[in-house]
Amino acid sequence: MGEVNFIQDDDIRLETTRARFFNVLKRHGVLVERLSRDSDKMIFERLQNEFEAARSSQTQEIYLDGEEWNDGLLATIREWVHMEVDRKAISGDTNDLASPLVQEKITYKVGSKVICCLEGARIGIQYETSFAGESCELYHCVLESKSFLEKMTVLEHTLPFFLPIREAENDLLSSNAMKFIDHIGELLQAYVDRREQVRLVKELYGNQIGELYHSLSYQMIEFSLDDFDCKVTVALRYVDLVSVLPSRIKVLAWPVQQSKKNSLNTLTMSRKENEIIAGQTGPVHLLYAEDALRNMSLPEAYAEIVLNLPRALQQIFQ
Repeated sequence: MGEVNFIQDDDIRLETTRARFFNVLKRHGVLVERLSRDSDKMIFERLQNEFEAARSSQTQEIYLDGEEWNDGLLATIREWVHMEVDRKAISGDTNDLASPLVQEKITYKVGSKVICCLEGARIGIQYETSFAGESCELYHCVLESKSFLEKMTVLEHTLPFFLPIREAENDLLSSNAMKFIDHIGELLQAYVDRREQVRLVKELYGNQIGELYHSLSYQMIEFSLDDFDCKVTVALRYVDLVSVLPSRIKVLAWPVQQSKKNSLNTLTMSRKENEIIAGQTGPVHLLYAEDALRNMSLPEAYAEIVLNLPRALQQIFQ
């Protein structure tokens, strides 16, 4: 009896710590949004207007597929922006569209990316994100090239600050600008995908979820299921930020005597069942649930877990 009380006290302390940690994460998210909302909105609106102006003044839009998007094309775009700057410096008239030196203005569409030339030797990339076939946010990244021989740098962007943009710039942009542009697109789409998976789970199954929290980039996701005969906790980690499936998964079913239904269930169980449960003092891995999360999207895996949970719990605890 003393051992059971010790386990219950330890479980209560764990729940208190988790609740406090959840509140800290929630307050942090609110503060981050409040601090960045206005400035990010102004930058987004300015860049969006600039991209729209560039696309409206284009003379041609080219859709690229497969090997058509390559380093040679990116070098051509860089050469074009510098020729345009030189042309305007020579003519002294930025609106002289009749000049024979005016270059053809081309916008390139590569998958979900739109690449165009902006004023002042800048290359702009607009990223389109989506989930389940529906469009989500637009993001922008502006690359500056001071000269054709110098490496490009990220001048400004509207990408989420918590994604490793500067790390990607240091690792990729100087050596392979095309790979950098593609990698940023993968980071953004994976982030939106993970975020929307969590949103959909909350929308569909929010009444079954006791608590749910996550990191800003949704690289860490944790939630619990309390609406069953015992508590089930799910912990997901995405080591690779371009992945939409977790790389580390832990799904635990906690013993019945640690659940909220402990007092009632103990009274109605047989003596043999009480002996079995009393011997199970620690959580048990739900391997079928971990396999589902490893191979399915979060909403699909959740439905699979809930469907088979009663039978799995019966096999484990009874």
